[in-house]
Amino acid sequence: MKPRISKRKRIALLVESSLGSGREILRGISQFARQVDNWDLLYAPRGLEDVVPEWLESWDGDGVIARIQDENMLRALKKLEAPVVDVLGVPAHDLPLVRVDDEKISQRVGQYFLERNFDHFSFYGIEGESWSQRREVAFRQATASGESYAQFNSLRGISECDSAHFSQLKKWLLALPKPVAMMASSDQCGLTLVEACRAADIKVPDEISVVGVDNDRALCEVATPNLSSIRGGHRQVGFEAAILLDRLIDGESVPSERILVPPNEIVIRESSDCRSISDAKVRNAIQFIREHFSEIITNEAIAKAVGLSRTRLQVRFRAEVGMSLHEFLAERRLLRAEKLIQSTDLTFADIAERCGFRHHEYLGYVLKKERGMTPRELRMEERSSSFV
Repeated sequence: MKPRISKRKRIALLVESSLGSGREILRGISQFARQVDNWDLLYAPRGLEDVVPEWLESWDGDGVIARIQDENMLRALKKLEAPVVDVLGVPAHDLPLVRVDDEKISQRVGQYFLERNFDHFSFYGIEGESWSQRREVAFRQATASGESYAQFNSLRGISECDSAHFSQLKKWLLALPKPVAMMASSDQCGLTLVEACRAADIKVPDEISVVGVDNDRALCEVATPNLSSIRGGHRQVGFEAAILLDRLIDGESVPSERILVPPNEIVIRESSDCRSISDAKVRNAIQFIREHFSEIITNEAIAKAVGLSRTRLQVRFRAEVGMSLHEFLAERRLLRAEKLIQSTDLTFADIAERCGFRHHEYLGYVLKKERGMTPRELRMEERSSSFV
């Protein structure tokens, strides 16, 4: 008897590759496809705003996974005889839907800021986008115990290249009470926000602490300072959508309610790597430390830079930060060294010099003592995790 050959399923993917969230969804789908080993994927790189491809009308396939951005795309997909699973949830429809849990994303970010003792909160989003509106409402609710809350929206497609919007954004940022915790509805918005702060001479994170959404590493790492961001769970969205579509193709009944995927952790980078500091002198001391990482910094030099005596600054610094100047400087240097080890190919000697360690052997000693691994082990761990 010949072995039974299962029918291969032809799957079309209408998911943009221009954003990190879309690429993560594609990774989740491809993970499922590798596991079942009977999916043939049809995909062409696209942007989120691209129109429905013409070939879809005559395509004879088994199912579609799509990020449905507008009504035109929704109508075109509803004409297909094959099942469709949406992984965005912008226009209302009755199709199966798997998306990130926008409410829990904002709750997680709100909790992160509350744990860092912020009293003032703000949100920068996109006007008319349902997912941005959901995130704003949830963030406002999550931070309701704060003293103040403010929000500002851009229009879709508006960026730092639009001078009128950029000017309005800077004025809004300057008027906010400081220090303030800011959630950006996406990493694209976060990049614009950080740039506006720099243009307005607002210190990030000391005056405005910023967290974006999606952890699009290219955007987060090109921002100055690097942008903190919450991993929304898009890879799991792709995986769950593939499971759902596979069941639909096989004629199984599936739950009618939408599937919401909870977020992963917040990846902390420089844009939010701080606590709420109400003492301006202490904020200035922290800023001085950030700007002189690679130098030999004494408590006397820091105190002189901010206009206080060494003893007075020590007292005020410990009251605000919960540690001494020496402890804070050592922690900042180690955290910075870890980031450079994980995200660059710099030699360990270069990293030690940039972060103010006497030599790379001492960096290795401190890292082993505090984190339980050598610089080489940390870099290898990061490289291996990036291929998962």
